Amino acid sequence: MSNILTLVTFLPLIGALVLILVLRGEDAAAQLNAKVVALIATTATFLLSLVILGGFDASDTGFQFVEEGEWLLGLNYKLGVDGISVLFVMLTTFLMPIVIGASWGVTHRVKEYMAAFLVLETLMIGVFASLDMVLFYLFFEAGLIPMFLIIGIWGGANRIYASFKFFLYTLLGSLLMLVAMIYMYAEAGTSDIPTLLAYEFSAAPITLLGWHIVGGVQTMLWLAFFASFAVKMPMWPVHTWLPDAHVQAPTAGSVVLAAILLKMGGYGFLRFSLPMFPVASELMTDFVFALSVIAIIYTSLVAMMQEDMKKLIAYSSVAHMGFVTLGIFAANRQGVDGAIFQMLSHGFISGALFLIVGVIYDRMHTRDIAAYGGLAVRMPAFALIFMLFTMGNVGLPGTSGFIGEFLTMAGAFQVSTWAAAGAATGVILSAGYALWLYRRVVLGDLIKQSLSAITDMTGRERLLFAPLVVGTLLLGFYPSLITDLFGPAVQNLVNGVDHAVAEATADGLIQFAGAAPAAGGTH
Repeated sequence: MSNILTLVTFLPLIGALVLILVLRGEDAAAQLNAKVVALIATTATFLLSLVILGGFDASDTGFQFVEEGEWLLGLNYKLGVDGISVLFVMLTTFLMPIVIGASWGVTHRVKEYMAAFLVLETLMIGVFASLDMVLFYLFFEAGLIPMFLIIGIWGGANRIYASFKFFLYTLLGSLLMLVAMIYMYAEAGTSDIPTLLAYEFSAAPITLLGWHIVGGVQTMLWLAFFASFAVKMPMWPVHTWLPDAHVQAPTAGSVVLAAILLKMGGYGFLRFSLPMFPVASELMTDFVFALSVIAIIYTSLVAMMQEDMKKLIAYSSVAHMGFVTLGIFAANRQGVDGAIFQMLSHGFISGALFLIVGVIYDRMHTRDIAAYGGLAVRMPAFALIFMLFTMGNVGLPGTSGFIGEFLTMAGAFQVSTWAAAGAATGVILSAGYALWLYRRVVLGDLIKQSLSAITDMTGRERLLFAPLVVGTLLLGFYPSLITDLFGPAVQNLVNGVDHAVAEATADGLIQFAGAAPAAGGTH
């Protein structure tokens, strides 16, 4: 099918339009119809995306399933996937039916709730499939709107504050990226991403407002994109919106936020920062490493002090995203492989952990760790699944969490031993907060009277976890299932970065090991 990528991208939006324009009423039957339509739309989208995965040629490092056409004032509508983006599209389509299934208990404005998630799915797929810079930006920014509504309407008691904080942080971070994109369009004469990947932006040092900027234009553009992607990841110290958003969001909103939306920042680094500004990326490696190690250690320590389960898992996500940025800017095969693997693995594990919190929150209506204890007595199936994903979060060998962390640290070690050592410290701390959480919630005697009648997971809940369990274990024992898919594309990316850095070093535009830079030159 020549338009399969467009169909996968916009099928959820069609489902949302059906919900809004066709379905009527707010009674129980209408609510059930809305849930069924959303589940059918997301499941059909996933099944169609399997066609893309089945027809994808991993040996081709270019973009595949490309669709292109003029759509606005000379700008192109262009979609396509490579070995990196195809897996993020698959992650999105795989998780969305689970998200809808986890929302089966929603009773307030169900039609609008389901429509918001379907619109969000289209926008998230669009981010990963866009091959035009303007189209990417539109999808990237428009995704704020449905998530803003999901948190602000269906969230917790402090939902308005959390939704505005989320919106303002991410919007303001992206304004500099928009300015950079305008400059890039003026400079290169195109917004086509494949063309921009081959375009060489100047890395010659410049002086701006009295500041001598090594890396020149590349450094300025890199910083503008970094402002957006760092907030989206989020990286320390611009991470403070995430715990508030997670705590106030409904369970399904937290799953999407942690499992998919955070990955847009890492994907942005891989699609724009590293290949388009390789010299600036090399110059900024120590800076990113420092922020990453601080994030891994600091947010792990903060996670230990949390009394709200969602907030603890939210800080855990920030720490795990620190491994991602560490691997990406190691800019070698192991590091980038590990970063992509870690993002995909985190999608399974963090999504499952938020669903786990949702299971007991639906029964007890509290997320306070102190309200629980001894749940294994009454909820053995819950205890087993919680243990599996706790082990995955810790990075136990045999789970997907181990592969990503190991590869990112192996890649970082080749560049900086201190960064790898700091990340390894974070692995120890993650075992501390994750196992302590499990101990306080699941193990021990069931002494609280309020828990005496709590029931184990239902069949629907167990069904939701089944694909996540399979995915976490399958990737843990058989990582080449996906590394073979993105490996050639990653190798091509790393080779391009190495070539650009070597060329810039030879031209004297950047210096290493005390070498003096040349007075001028262009990259």
